[in-house]
Amino acid sequence: MYKKYIAAIMTALVSLVPCAPAFPAQQTSSSIRGQITDELGDVIVNVEVELTGPNGERLTSRTNKEGVYIFNTVAAGKYTLLVKANGFAPHTQLVEVAAKAREVLDIKLRVALKDEKEVNVTAAAPINTDPDSNASAIVLREKELESLPDDPDELAAALQALAGPSAGPGGGQIYVDGFTLEGRVPPKNSIKEVRINQNPFTAEFDRLGFGRIFITTRPGTNKYHGTAMFHFNDEVLNSRNAFAPTRAPFQLRYYTFDTSGPLFGSRSSFFANFQRREIDDNAVINAITLNPNLDISPLSDTVLAPRREIFFSVRADYQINQNHSMLGHYVYTPANVRNSGVGDFSLLSRAINSEDDSHAIRFTTTSILSATTANEFRLQYAFSRRNHQGDGSQPTIRVLDAFTGGGATYSRSAFDVDALEFHNYTTRTIRAHTLRFGGRYRNASYRDFSPANFAGTYTFAGGFAPELDGANRVVPGSSNNPAGIQISSIERYRRTLLFQRQGLSPAEIRALGGGATQFSIAGGEPEINATQRDAGVFLQDDWRLRDNFTFSAGLRYENQNNISSNLNFAPRFGFAWSPGKAGGKQVIRGGIGIFYDRIPLQLTMAARRFDGVNQRQFIVSDPAVLGLFPQAPSVETLAQFALPQTIRRLADDVRAPYFAQTSLSFERQLPNNTIFTATYIYGRAFHLLRARNINAPLPGTFNPDTPASGVKPLPGQPNIFAYETSGVFKQHQLIFTTTGRFTKKVSYYASYALNKADSDTDGAGTFPANTYDLSDEFGRASLDIRHRVNVGTSIATFYGIDLSPAVIWRSGIPFNITTGRDFNGDTLFTERPAFAAGINKPGVVVTRFGAFDPNPAPGQALIPRNLGEGPSFYAANLSLTKTFSFGDGPAAANGREGGQTKEKPYKLTFSIRVYNLFNTNNQGTPIGNITSPLFGVSNTTSSEGGTNSATSNRRIWLHANFRF
Repeated sequence: MYKKYIAAIMTALVSLVPCAPAFPAQQTSSSIRGQITDELGDVIVNVEVELTGPNGERLTSRTNKEGVYIFNTVAAGKYTLLVKANGFAPHTQLVEVAAKAREVLDIKLRVALKDEKEVNVTAAAPINTDPDSNASAIVLREKELESLPDDPDELAAALQALAGPSAGPGGGQIYVDGFTLEGRVPPKNSIKEVRINQNPFTAEFDRLGFGRIFITTRPGTNKYHGTAMFHFNDEVLNSRNAFAPTRAPFQLRYYTFDTSGPLFGSRSSFFANFQRREIDDNAVINAITLNPNLDISPLSDTVLAPRREIFFSVRADYQINQNHSMLGHYVYTPANVRNSGVGDFSLLSRAINSEDDSHAIRFTTTSILSATTANEFRLQYAFSRRNHQGDGSQPTIRVLDAFTGGGATYSRSAFDVDALEFHNYTTRTIRAHTLRFGGRYRNASYRDFSPANFAGTYTFAGGFAPELDGANRVVPGSSNNPAGIQISSIERYRRTLLFQRQGLSPAEIRALGGGATQFSIAGGEPEINATQRDAGVFLQDDWRLRDNFTFSAGLRYENQNNISSNLNFAPRFGFAWSPGKAGGKQVIRGGIGIFYDRIPLQLTMAARRFDGVNQRQFIVSDPAVLGLFPQAPSVETLAQFALPQTIRRLADDVRAPYFAQTSLSFERQLPNNTIFTATYIYGRAFHLLRARNINAPLPGTFNPDTPASGVKPLPGQPNIFAYETSGVFKQHQLIFTTTGRFTKKVSYYASYALNKADSDTDGAGTFPANTYDLSDEFGRASLDIRHRVNVGTSIATFYGIDLSPAVIWRSGIPFNITTGRDFNGDTLFTERPAFAAGINKPGVVVTRFGAFDPNPAPGQALIPRNLGEGPSFYAANLSLTKTFSFGDGPAAANGREGGQTKEKPYKLTFSIRVYNLFNTNNQGTPIGNITSPLFGVSNTTSSEGGTNSATSNRRIWLHANFRF
């Protein structure tokens, strides 16, 4: 297996050689380049560097994301180099440039403030037409990260909230050091900076920049430094979860240690980080069940769900010479979780214990090939082993939107991934053009051992049934016929158990409104293996036509092996114009481009698994089978019944989904180091994934009371669940952001997003209400969160206490409203009701969302998809930090008339971090099944922005940090 990886790398490297430009044999002019860092060796980005020539002429450059500045085509002579950066002392240096020389001048800036806490590298920089400098981007460093959660999972959620509503159905992406995130984000103390929504139309990335989160980890330093941290949280510091009966026992302990310094001499350094998370968490169950007397009653309970996780990483940087550097990074993230899969409607019997063992090895080289050309090569090999165990000996009992009990999904499963990924990117400057080109190749091998649903699942749904009195006797209607009423899924389950106790036959139980609605089971070969390879190459040209106008054009091509879609070309264009003279205070930016998404390999694996040969899957509504409840018939027994199987497949015409995006933004620099941006984004997506049962009974041929009825378009064939790329999506967004610094001690960021998104699918698992009529499916997308606000500040207050408050607010999330019944025989419960013509019709359900008819007549228009809207979300977070400095350190410039001050080498920091300060009960998505007793009600909390957990609404974390 490794030989093919090595061969693939060598083939890709050789293929890139003809693409490289011919380097000049000799230079006709000189150049100056270098890297700007702070005293700890961290690079400083977006800093303007000014070069003044012997005749007073001036050239300007700006450091890129590696902190590198470049002056090309410099004539021989004496120059003055000036560097100014907020929070640092200005640096001036005389440079004498010889003819045809390549001068390398690295600069280390010194802090200009006496109190280190006043330094903020992220203060608003002058806006310019560089494509990477869009002011709508959010840059977070040490101070800004303070107000975000310390928990890695909640940190990821908070960053996604800051990124705003997803631009497109594919959503945003998180990158760590240039690689797509797999697993957990790094601990916050190992993050150097986070860049959100930067340069959205570059061809370098496959997905749109709106929603892109780029995390850069900390490099080593030239002096030994270390940090030891301890985080603590206990239930006594938290409020009770509104859905939990009591404040459940809870404790969280994080132990974090990192160290950095020189490795072998002055050219190499390392950064090592270790974190152990011990979380005695809880899963909150909110369900509707039956008590021993078969009375319907709510169940609210908490179950201990402990987690033990480790994050270990070591990074080594080596500067080979002035033009070449290397980076090696190893990450190890084992995890152990107990009682996962429990909570909401799922009872304790469904618990699964899981173990995860993940490794990632990364290697990056950066080379300055000439004064105009640089190259970056990245390689990652990652592998993970995941094992799950549960009690899958009994069939699952699924009572729709009431409870799910019985056995777990499986007794044992394993999922292994081996993935190789490498990138090669080259940047070359040719006069006013900055060219960037290269590609990415990924090869992932999957082994999935999953005997899911091998014990079977009984499903109970609501519907019409005879009305019963208090003694469970049938209430006669007109002409002595039983009166029919709408019953819930839990009522059908209650009648089943009640009449079984009375000894009635399955047929008699079904006549009285009992009996399971559906039974499903799988069997056969539980293991499936598959490999997915995908590649993308691109060329990007940023052309600075004038000092105040930059035009960008790029082209990207992508392909993957598990589909036949070969014309995936993605052109992209953008511009940035600063009206008036260069370096003005306003910039207008625009862009348009095509962005492709990948077809997940999991769909190919599902099609291979349930092809009718590897595994057989049955979805049965035959009363003869359903009458066996609670015993589960085997796959072999069902095969003897000659019942048709259910198979899954990828449609023959499946192709890569793509997204057409355009945006226009206005950026304005205001007083007090403030930058305001307004951005309009419009997008259309085509060929989105959805699923259909393409062999469902033809319309009008199925009678729900006769499960065997219905005429199928493919007679004698089973149900065929096909994954198609026939969905569409449309989105409008208007985003306002402002960032700035009022004073040296107060900085802030704020954003507001107005969003409207419509689609006819929400992903590969979205089935339509009617397989043969998709005209009613286009409606609100699940991404249609209409309003979103994010505000955060960093304030240095009295007595050296730093205050970092942040507020997150959004409007409600749409959700689908369904009947909870299968009226058309497609074995799915996706049917939507119609708006009731009158509330007196039998079965009409009156809700706060409207009056619904769960039995629409043929041709009657259904309610729109995702008609419901859940509750809004609001949370305020607050971080208070106090640092004590002590010890004797070397003298350092304080930036005030050449004076010096002693920098204390030891720092002890105490923090109190409060999440959801005002204890807001942020509820999750309501239940959309109108036959559920909980219809329109939320039974979970909403976990967004790292503000809520199953344990509590408000949480107070105690944090201690020792740095040397």
